[in-house]
Amino acid sequence: MTFRLPYALATLALFAIEVAIALFVHDRFVRPHVGDVLAVVLVYLGLRALTRLPRFGALVAAFAIACAVEVGQAFDLLDRLGLASNAVARVVFGMGFDPWDFLAYLAGAGIALVGDPGRSAAHQLPKPGASLAPPGPSRVTRAAP
Repeated sequence: MTFRLPYALATLALFAIEVAIALFVHDRFVRPHVGDVLAVVLVYLGLRALTRLPRFGALVAAFAIACAVEVGQAFDLLDRLGLASNAVARVVFGMGFDPWDFLAYLAGAGIALVGDPGRSAAHQLPKPGASLAPPGPSRVTRAAP
């Protein structure tokens, strides 16, 4: 196990946002859809904070966990486990299957990849209009024979 402070701080901040959404937002867009997008980012950040998984491995794992939870909703897993009356389980795992949630999870994976707090400058996307050529001399020179 490892500990990466930037990821841990980002995880805690996003967890606070998710809790606020769960407690105070009762609409048909932010809570169900934005919450699902952010859930994948939250799991990704948590994995990066506490494991040695590389970025892509954590991304795949976070997406797979979200998809597994959604499939569990399709099969009424909380009810089968006797947890349907548990408020915390209902908030964490949800109660209703929605195939559109898979698209939200994919969007969350994309946001996690692009917004990764540990990305180095070498992995940043170039600014519009910036040269894609590597730094160095603009022409090739040959040594004299």
